[in-house]
Amino acid sequence: MEVHEDASSVILPAVFLVYQTISDFREKLKHPVMSVSYKEVSLYDAPGIAFYPGKARLLSCKHHYYDHIPPLINPGQPGDIECTTRRINYTDPFTNQTMKYALVVQGPRDVKKKELVFLQFHLNETDQDFSAIDYLLFSSFQEFINSPEKAEFMKDCESSYSSWKFSGGFRTWVKMSLVKTKEEDGSETVEFKQETSVVNYIDQRTQPRSDQLFFVVFEWKDPFIQTVQDIITANPWNMIALLCGIFLALFKAADFAKLSVKWMIKIRKRHLKRRSQVMNHIN
Repeated sequence: MEVHEDASSVILPAVFLVYQTISDFREKLKHPVMSVSYKEVSLYDAPGIAFYPGKARLLSCKHHYYDHIPPLINPGQPGDIECTTRRINYTDPFTNQTMKYALVVQGPRDVKKKELVFLQFHLNETDQDFSAIDYLLFSSFQEFINSPEKAEFMKDCESSYSSWKFSGGFRTWVKMSLVKTKEEDGSETVEFKQETSVVNYIDQRTQPRSDQLFFVVFEWKDPFIQTVQDIITANPWNMIALLCGIFLALFKAADFAKLSVKWMIKIRKRHLKRRSQVMNHIN
């Protein structure tokens, strides 16, 4: 009876531990842990900035450094366009009927020198109560240039990336950051995060006008690319090692029970033998 209780006291906790180990392993497989890492760069791959100006016209575009933008000269008048730009027409990816016109501009690269791109747009009379220009960001301007099907490229970008707006009569300063997400199948998606600050433009032109001026600045926020991926913390080798230890303990317990039974049988035989000898002596 004591041997049976000793074996049970080992086997029952071992069986429970095996069940708990397998359950924990399956739970960790279902719920991976999010891992976030940061990679520092000195140069980004220049992003593409696609503007949808409508009736607005690009007046000037320049690259500046170290957060310094010179004072405006003749605002509202055509100026220097020192940026790499491309114009593209394509059908709306959501309706496949409406034609869209996009002005694609090469974004800043040198984050160490705080490179920025400053653009000025002009819109003549408008019948709308509010005026704004839409834009979207995509990860690589060079990929757009190298693409043989630029219209399809822009349709894919519009389907994959979010679009934003900046309003007329203000200077909108956009600070970008890049987030890469690694999927389970090994693919990688890119997402832009933005921080914007808006400053009112004080129009000092002498004659009263009904037109609108748009000012927008694009700059990298910091030199760190954020990478997000799901990591499965369940280690099959750890589970196998733990199960092996549990089964080894079970085998040891079984061997111990077997030896204990043999020892009890041997003691019982000795006891019966001595008792028989005593009875024979009395007789």
